[in-house]
Amino acid sequence: MSALFPFDERTAFALAERYGTPLFVYSQAAAESSYTKLRAALPQRARVAYAVKANPHAALLACFDRLGASFDCASIGELQRVEALRVDGERIFFAGPGKREAELALALQLGARIQAEGLEDLVRIEALSSGPVHVNLRVHPAFDTKEERRILGGNGPSAFGIDEEQLDEVLETARGLRHVRVRGLHVFAASNQRDARVLLDTHTRVFELARRLAEALGEPLEQIDLGGGLGIPYRPEHQPLDVVELGRGLTRLLVENPWFEGELLLEPGRFLAGTSGLYLARVVRTKASRGVHFAILEGGANHLLRPHLTGEPFPVRAQRSADPIPGPTQPYTLAGPLCTSLDRLGDVQLPALRAGDLINFGQCGAYGFTEGMTHFLSHPVPPEVWVAS
Repeated sequence: MSALFPFDERTAFALAERYGTPLFVYSQAAAESSYTKLRAALPQRARVAYAVKANPHAALLACFDRLGASFDCASIGELQRVEALRVDGERIFFAGPGKREAELALALQLGARIQAEGLEDLVRIEALSSGPVHVNLRVHPAFDTKEERRILGGNGPSAFGIDEEQLDEVLETARGLRHVRVRGLHVFAASNQRDARVLLDTHTRVFELARRLAEALGEPLEQIDLGGGLGIPYRPEHQPLDVVELGRGLTRLLVENPWFEGELLLEPGRFLAGTSGLYLARVVRTKASRGVHFAILEGGANHLLRPHLTGEPFPVRAQRSADPIPGPTQPYTLAGPLCTSLDRLGDVQLPALRAGDLINFGQCGAYGFTEGMTHFLSHPVPPEVWVAS
């Protein structure tokens, strides 16, 4: 079984035959492995908060809950899904650039730690609070970041947080609030980064920014939220993230910064959930058009939008039965059933395909089902199957 796929071909074929296609299927074993590997590598003072936006499937959330994870939520819907688990409020974090009053009210009711995006959040939390509320302040740093794909936008203009150069001004206003106290820093400055050294370079700069914040506040920070961005491979030649190196580096940062006695927070979503998911879709027809071979599938951007957004396909393999299709590969453009030329799942190498062949897409446990344009053209919604064995 490849590290890019949570199930071998025989299991994938059996699942497709049993549940039909298109189909999302998730492996509990893969999800548990990702979490336990990361948790074991990190220092004790580092908390792991699963980023629910990656995949909010109820069984996946319950799995991470059993393992002791905290949860990073970014909408009232995600808060409600975590609330259903009866998670203690200190294990819930609430972020997002456009928090509505009802969302803030629920977060406060649950006892969640709110990641304040700016003065507006601070003022509205103040109005909703009757007692002291400690929050983390999200800061958009001035230093640049190294991203595999330009998702966060580096140090350019951002809808997230406050710009680092506005920090003193915002803190001055925050001091006048009666209930709200800034007691932590939130920085999210990486996206699908598989090089631990690059992540640690970013985290080193975040610690520098955190020290500046602590000095400006005149009291110690309770938390430094380093965000997410822990990457996974999407091609065979990609090297996986070395979480042991990451953990050692974070331990070193804690030792080098004795002024900070609080806890670190990491918000991995893709790293924890991505490897658990497989998407299965059959070939409806193939065609050649002006030198390009197309395989048109029964599912496309309505189920997997990431290839259109990033320009990078999910890892794929093809089978006609319980075994891979034999023979040499050739280039294919994978297209979906939608009436738009934007419906593409990538340019890939596959053996000669025909109608009915089963295409496996790996690493679909994150940013798959709920990121797709599920209702566009009113195609049936694919089932999601949880495999607990």
